[in-house]
Amino acid sequence: MRIGLYPGTFDPVTNGHMDIIGRAVKLVDRLVIGVARNDDKGPLFSTDERVVMVRAEVAHLGDKVEVRPFDSLLMHFAESLDASIIVRGLRAVADFEYEFQMTAMNQRLNADIETVFLMADPRHQAIASRLVKEIARLDGAIDSFVSPNVAAAVRAKVQG
Repeated sequence: MRIGLYPGTFDPVTNGHMDIIGRAVKLVDRLVIGVARNDDKGPLFSTDERVVMVRAEVAHLGDKVEVRPFDSLLMHFAESLDASIIVRGLRAVADFEYEFQMTAMNQRLNADIETVFLMADPRHQAIASRLVKEIARLDGAIDSFVSPNVAAAVRAKVQG
């Protein structure tokens, strides 16, 4: 069984994330979406809230997808899942620079786990969770960047 891991903060999960998830699920027998517990980034949503949000967004994909929080080294989490692939999304050259360095380090930690890059759909290349939160904080429309349920959750957080 080929297990893939798509890690991220998902604060919040965007249409860009969903595009990568929808394509990644076709490459593996099982896809685990790893929601990183990363308090250093100052997330808008708690880890538990992000896990619930991502689970709701991927429910239509059925049992082939699992959403799990993690707070360990990515390679340790991947190894605990018996993952053979780590899926990463790329939006622009700036993403590539960072991902290239991370992939090289991960390769040194475990050469048996491959990193697969999926290019963002051009419609989603500009979408970043950080920008979605900023637009929402400034009372801008985020409905074209996230699902209606996520948009409502983001608005409730930034207004409350």
